Amino acid sequence: MELPNYQEARIRNKKYKTLKYKIEDGFKGKYQNKTYFLKTYGCQMNEHDSENIKAMLEELGFIETKDYMSADLIMLNTCSIRENAHNKAFGMLGRCKNLKEKRPNLIVGLCGCMAQEEGVVKEIMQKYHWLNFVMGTHNLYRLPYILDQSIELNTQQIEVFSKEGDLIEEIPVKRDTGYKAWVNIIYGCDKFCTYCIVPYTRGGERSRKKEDIIAEIKQLAELGYKEVTLLGQNVNAYGKDLYTDYGLGELLADIAQMKIPRITFMTSHPWDFTDKMIEVIAQNKNILPYIHLPLQSGSNRILKLMGRRYTKESYLELFDKMKKKIPSVSISTDIIVGFPGETDQDFQNTLDVVNYCKYDNAFTFIYSPRENTPAAKLKDNVSQEEKENRLHILNNTVNKYFLENNMKLIGSVEDVLVEGLSEKKKDNYYGYTRTKKLVNFTGENIKAGDIVKVEITEAKTWSLDGKLSK
Repeated sequence: MELPNYQEARIRNKKYKTLKYKIEDGFKGKYQNKTYFLKTYGCQMNEHDSENIKAMLEELGFIETKDYMSADLIMLNTCSIRENAHNKAFGMLGRCKNLKEKRPNLIVGLCGCMAQEEGVVKEIMQKYHWLNFVMGTHNLYRLPYILDQSIELNTQQIEVFSKEGDLIEEIPVKRDTGYKAWVNIIYGCDKFCTYCIVPYTRGGERSRKKEDIIAEIKQLAELGYKEVTLLGQNVNAYGKDLYTDYGLGELLADIAQMKIPRITFMTSHPWDFTDKMIEVIAQNKNILPYIHLPLQSGSNRILKLMGRRYTKESYLELFDKMKKKIPSVSISTDIIVGFPGETDQDFQNTLDVVNYCKYDNAFTFIYSPRENTPAAKLKDNVSQEEKENRLHILNNTVNKYFLENNMKLIGSVEDVLVEGLSEKKKDNYYGYTRTKKLVNFTGENIKAGDIVKVEITEAKTWSLDGKLSK
C-alpha cells in the first residue's frame, strides 16, 4: 500500500529517466469480453489520461460501454482543482456503492488528481472499504497490475506515489477521434500558486524529449490528423529542465514544419511566455492564433497573495505584444473572484483589465479553498453573497465582449474544423474556427474531421451561425 504525502509531494529533485511502457503477455486479453465504464472529470490532461486508460483496459480484453449500470468495471478519473469536481466524483461513488450492493462482483476504481490528496485517501480508507482500488497520477502505467491484483486478491489496493516517477513513453492510447489529438509535452508544475493543488497532485515539471514528441506528432500527421494540442500544466515551461537553448518556441517551430493543419497548446502561464513563442506563432499559419492566458486577478496585491509572479502591468504588456504581433489573435483567460481578502477595489482592478483586454472567452470561478494550500490558511473575509455578486458582474462584463468580438465576424468566411452534427439544431453541423470559436452551420456532404469554409451569418454570445461557403 502506497499513500499520498503532501510533504513528499512538494519536493522537486528533477531526477527522472525516460522508460518505455511494457505489459506482460499474461495480462493481454485476460479479461476478454468484460465491460468497462470510464467517467472523466477535469482538464484536457485528464481527458488524455483517459485515452491511455481506455487503451490499457482494452489491451486486457475489456470492452467499453456507455452504460455504467451494466459495466463489469467502473473507473473514475478525477479532478481536484475545485470543490465542485470533488463533490461530483463522490456523488458518483455513492451511486457505485448502491450498484455494488446489488452486484458484489462489480469492480470500482478511482484514479486521477483526487487520489493524490491525503484527505481523500484517508476518507476512502475510513468510509469506502468497498472501493476496489485507488491509484494516482504518477503510476498510471501500472493500471493493469493494480487492477489485476485487486481482482485476484479480492482486497482494496491503494497505490499512490507521492513523488513523481520516471517518464513512461509508448503507453497505448485510444484517441477519442481520428482528426484531433492531445499530446503531452510536459508534466507537472513548479509554480506553487498559493490557491492551487496541482503541483502536489501532478508533481514537478518534467519535459518529454523533443525527439519523442516530434515522432508522435509525425505519426499523427501520417495518419491524417488535422489538429494537435500540446498539453502541460504549465505548457510554456517546456524544455527548461532538459535543455539550455530549446523551449516551447523552438518545439513549435519544428512541429510547424509537419503536415498538421492546426497546432495549438495549453495551458500557459504568463510568466513563461517568451518573445520566441510569439514570433513563431506569428510566422506559421498552421499554429492557431488562439492563446489561453490566465489572468486570475487584475489586482497586484491579490496576484502577490496568489503567488502568480507577475503584475497587472507586465501581463498587459504581454497581452499588447500578442495583439500587435499575431494577426487576428484570440485570447481567452481564467479569472478567480472572492480570493481571501479581495476588496471592492481589488475586484474593480480585475474589471479594469477585462475592460481593457476584451477577451474572446473567459472561464470564471469563485475561489475554492483546496486542502494543504497556503491560501486555505488565509482569513476569508468575503461573504458568499458578495462572491456570487462579483461573479455575476464579471460574467456580465465578459459576456458583453464575447458578443462584441463575435459580431465582428459576421460576413467573414472562416475555416472551420467540423466536429459533427449539432445535437441542438437539426440538420446543422458544428465545428471550430482557427480562433476556437464554436460555429453551427448548414451544409451537405460533410463529415467530422473536414476543414470547410463557412460564411458567418449570425453572432451570439457563445457561438456563431453560418452556412457553407460556395
